[in-house]
Amino acid sequence: MPPAAPTPSSPAPASAAANNSLRELVAQYAKIEVELRLGGGAKAIERQHEKGRLTARERVKLLVDEDATFQELALWSAYGMYKEHGGAPAAGVVTGIGEIHGRPHMIIANDATVKAGAFFPMTCKKIIRAQTIAMMARLPLIYLVDSAGVFLPMQEDVFPDTDDFGRIFRNNAVISAEGIPQIAAIMGYCVAGGGYLPVLCDTLLMTEGSGLYLAGPALVKAAIGQVVTDEELGGAAMHAAVSGTIDFKEKDDPSCLRRLRDLVEKYNDGPPAVSPFWKSDTWTEEDKQLVTEHIARLRERAVSAASARAGSVFAASTAARNPEDLYSLFTDKAGLQYEVRDLINCIVDNRAVPNTDGHKSLAPDFDEYKADFGQSIVCGYARIDGHAVGIVANQKKLVQRSMPGGSAGPTKAVQMPGVIYDDSADKSARFIMDCNQRKIPIIFLHDTTGFMVGRDSEQTGIIRAGAKMVNAMANCVVPKIVVITGGSYGAGNYAMCGRAFDQFLSFAWPSAKCAVMGANQATGVLTTIEEASRKRKGEKIDEEAHKAIYAAIHAGYTEQADIRHAAARGWVDRIIEPHRTREELIAALNATSNWDYSRAFKTGVLQT
Repeated sequence: MPPAAPTPSSPAPASAAANNSLRELVAQYAKIEVELRLGGGAKAIERQHEKGRLTARERVKLLVDEDATFQELALWSAYGMYKEHGGAPAAGVVTGIGEIHGRPHMIIANDATVKAGAFFPMTCKKIIRAQTIAMMARLPLIYLVDSAGVFLPMQEDVFPDTDDFGRIFRNNAVISAEGIPQIAAIMGYCVAGGGYLPVLCDTLLMTEGSGLYLAGPALVKAAIGQVVTDEELGGAAMHAAVSGTIDFKEKDDPSCLRRLRDLVEKYNDGPPAVSPFWKSDTWTEEDKQLVTEHIARLRERAVSAASARAGSVFAASTAARNPEDLYSLFTDKAGLQYEVRDLINCIVDNRAVPNTDGHKSLAPDFDEYKADFGQSIVCGYARIDGHAVGIVANQKKLVQRSMPGGSAGPTKAVQMPGVIYDDSADKSARFIMDCNQRKIPIIFLHDTTGFMVGRDSEQTGIIRAGAKMVNAMANCVVPKIVVITGGSYGAGNYAMCGRAFDQFLSFAWPSAKCAVMGANQATGVLTTIEEASRKRKGEKIDEEAHKAIYAAIHAGYTEQADIRHAAARGWVDRIIEPHRTREELIAALNATSNWDYSRAFKTGVLQT
């Protein structure tokens, strides 16, 4: 007897093969990440040490609290790019969020083992993204500067535009005006236009043997005929005693990093200066109370972390379900389904609930919103390590929709896995608006093929409902955190808070895919277009030529949909191991402790 087809109430379990496939993918990515963390390679690291300097990652390790987690961002940046120039692992810069004296900071460290820390196009984009995250969450910034400046062979792609080199300095100035602390430490060379970055910061340290100047000795001689030494032109002693540009002159990297930690410790214990929370006249007493309690909880966690020097503030808290189960619960195989609530249970906290015996049992701390309506998206309120959050997740099993009926009562319609329908879009829009009322972060779990198409869907207003969801999501004033587990395609990516919609942080599993549409659908369209073009030129397309064209296009499109392609271009902040999703979310939520919730939530005109 053949196996029964999946029904709305019983998704097919993920196969052992799918389980092994995801684990193998995780192991494969982890191996590549080890290589990426070597930067320019063993010989380049050795040369850095011969100069008496530490590498970027060694510096970061000494800077953050002992045993604290450093959540590195954009490790895959520039992956597979710039091959004609020898590549630029991690875009030649290390960025991420780490705790210093229990307080989260955004750290940006040039990697001098990669082309002497020169700026490639993706280096600029990566630093700008780090600054943007810091501005959103009001995270203090630390810059560890060791860079030769713009990578000249690509200067036209690095120098002029709004997301290029100059934007970094613009951000330095704006961040300073916003009252967000910035400290820079020059621990190598800082030349040409790059010299403005540290000088635009609040506090500036510099190690002996480093150089800070607009033009080096060779260029000065060529330009004005003057013969000068490195030290006369821009050494630490000169800038400390003559120009007065730097605030602290340090002997070497370790002493500089110790001083930096000491300076960080002397900031006010509270959040940086920010406009009063109650500035808006539209806030009710309930609004004020909610935010006051939220900030109090975050401050308590920060104090706890500082005293315990723990990697995560609530290290002892546990998920409602073992996160390792994610490997058996999830599948991205065609024809198989999974229940997204099972994934949610691996992320959220436990809570005690009364049972039939009159005692209490542990259950997931998740309150599902409109559970019987718009079931192709699951929404609900939850706690993750004590943080109150909203969750918006694509359902990946067949579900049934109750349709309006006559005297016989409502009829049922089946909805496909991972597809966004008009009812689920309506529900999500309303839920997102409520999360903004509550002032709680929203977590979006992506695994969607996009919005439903066809006559029935258009007639029930899918475009109107989708626009409503996009409007509500785009205007959020709360942190938006994204996890792409499977597919994130087309307008579904947009509605679920794609990169263009001011994500705070975005994570992706190795199984993730991101593109306008799936490879099979796109390849069919692109193959038809290519063959039509060739026929117009007089070429004859036989079966063999058709297969060759199809295979080439499919391979290219599949490569572009691979999440590493997105991560290389800065569309995803971090590729994570599935079983560590909860830990990653906790670190992200802890980083929102200084979030400014004073902005009023507005959506403008909504189609109803």
